[in-house]
Parts: sequence; C-alpha cells; structure tokens
Amino acid sequence: MKYVGVAAYSGSPQEAMVRAAKEFIHELSRLVDLERTILVLGGYWGLMKIVVDEAILHGFKILLFPPESMEGVEFPPECIVVRTGTSYRVRSVFLVRTSDVLVALGGESGSIQEVVTAYTEGKPIFILWGTGHSTDRLEAFAPYIDKRKIARIELVNEPITLARKVAEALGLRSR
Repeated sequence: MKYVGVAAYSGSPQEAMVRAAKEFIHELSRLVDLERTILVLGGYWGLMKIVVDEAILHGFKILLFPPESMEGVEFPPECIVVRTGTSYRVRSVFLVRTSDVLVALGGESGSIQEVVTAYTEGKPIFILWGTGHSTDRLEAFAPYIDKRKIARIELVNEPITLARKVAEALGLRSR
C-alpha cells in the first residue's frame, strides 16, 4: 500500500481551488492502482471535504485523522476514521507519519505545519502553488527548508502535473 497525505484548506474554498482539487483527484485516479493507494486527510470540512467526496467517487480508499473537536461528526461510510482524541496539530503528525508523500492543495497554518512536519520526517512534498493561500509562501523554502536537505519540496502550478509527479514519486503508475 501507498499512502498519499493531503493537506488542504479548512475554510470555504474558492471555485478555482475546488476545480483544481477535483482535477488532481481525477488525474491521480487514472494514474495509480486504486487498490494500493490510500488518501490520508485530517478532517472532513472545507476543501478536505471536497477532496474526500471526489476521491470516493473515483474509487479511492480514504483514511481520516479528525481532531477531537470532530468526534461527533458523521463521516462517509467509505472512510476509515481513526479517532485519535487529539488536537488539530497533533492529528497532523499522525497524518504525515502515515503518509509516503504529502500533497498540499493550498491552505493556511495547518497545511504549512503539515509541510514542515513532512520535511522533518523525510517525506517528499508536493505543493500546488498559486492558490492564493499561505502555502504559496513556502516557495521561499523550496526545494529544501534548511541546509540538511531532508526532503525535497516541489512546487507545481497545475493539478494534472501535480498528480503525475505524485504518482511517479510513489512508483504506482498503473497506466
């Protein structure tokens, strides 16, 4: 199995972000073995909800690590939900540590934290750049956050190209 962590905006996304997320999921579903690829997210609201719903439509398996504040939320029955009972920041560590790669589809401080955690854990990072969110500022840290060069950060401005790079990094190109 390969696990793709997805960091995404928790607020109400603009239509361009929704379109980009859907394009990314659609293309990734064409490129990887859906039986061997699991998407990992930290919740089910904002852009994360759109990613989860779209991924389910395309046949992905979904693993969610919601924060304690979402303990009573109904999740789609297709999702595996791990109720850690932890805060937003701590659940992000579970998300990243479970993932083989991290994709940031645009977001704010939570997504930035997940990128930094992925870097320190040595996970390849792919950022959809040009979303207008704070994750765009991570351009200043690419391709490496510090001189240790623990993990490469790659900025990609097209969701289809992003999906192709993620599939290649995972070694799961099925077509």
